[in-house]
Amino acid sequence: MSQAKSASGGASCSRDKEALLKSYQKRLKDDIRAMIDNFQEILKSSKMPTADEEGQVLRQLQCTEDQYEMSVRAANMVRAGEKLVRLIADIKQYLILNDFPFINDAIQASGQRFCNVQHECDQRLTALRDDMAAELYDLEEEYYSSVHKTPPTPTK
Repeated sequence: MSQAKSASGGASCSRDKEALLKSYQKRLKDDIRAMIDNFQEILKSSKMPTADEEGQVLRQLQCTEDQYEMSVRAANMVRAGEKLVRLIADIKQYLILNDFPFINDAIQASGQRFCNVQHECDQRLTALRDDMAAELYDLEEEYYSSVHKTPPTPTK
């Protein structure tokens, strides 16, 4: 029973990931398409009118209309750029919160690194203990074999 629940939970999680990935891809394509379309329209409206087109609408009116259109299209491009920045933030957040294999690997790597440091410290401490024991032995031997050793004073 629990295996069936975990299998359906895994499939549901996989479907959720696929749906989220498709959502991210759709948002990316839509925002890039909006930027490209608006940029192309800005370029189209920036070209000079030909002699045939000039007589149809007053030149001053056409310039004002083009200016407003370029402003709107530039604002649309900025909005699409902001949406792309938000999309990047969403993807980063998703990866940070849901990248469990990476997190587990990082935890294991840091644990292994700390074990190596601990082992290295243990080896250094053991070597230091052995060196100190050897030096203490040499000092005691020198002290007890010294001719200048003073006898202990009796206490009353």
